[in-house]
Amino acid sequence: MRISSKGDYGLRALFDLAQRYGEGPVQSEEIANRQGIPVNYLNQLLITMRRAGLIESLRGPQGGHMLARRPDAITLLDAITVLEGPLLPAEPSREDLMPTQPDDYAMIDTIWQELRGRIEDILGETTLDDLCQRKRQQSGDVMYYI
Repeated sequence: MRISSKGDYGLRALFDLAQRYGEGPVQSEEIANRQGIPVNYLNQLLITMRRAGLIESLRGPQGGHMLARRPDAITLLDAITVLEGPLLPAEPSREDLMPTQPDDYAMIDTIWQELRGRIEDILGETTLDDLCQRKRQQSGDVMYYI
């Protein structure tokens, strides 16, 4: 599995928006400056994420971008799948292989399936809000819920 700059930058942009959730629209230039993402590339990613329903965008001088759902309702798997597509193909396309040891073939495929499952579990269990909480813990600004 390899996460491209598309997945990395897109996730960074969503994390930036999650940290500002409820504060109104955030302009792409602000996100680009804070996250070190080229603004033109970021705008392309924001369009992709808007079309997928992860963010909403408002035009005009007071416009910008914001999460379409609460940060605790968007998982990293949601984001990476929108930006990158499937993490590992469900069925590797190796039509040219004609194994004489099908059990060996199946054993290796089982490993790929397990790997995909574990990666999807971690990303599916981690939300943008979890990232925000981790950042607050690192900075000592922890929120306690009663």
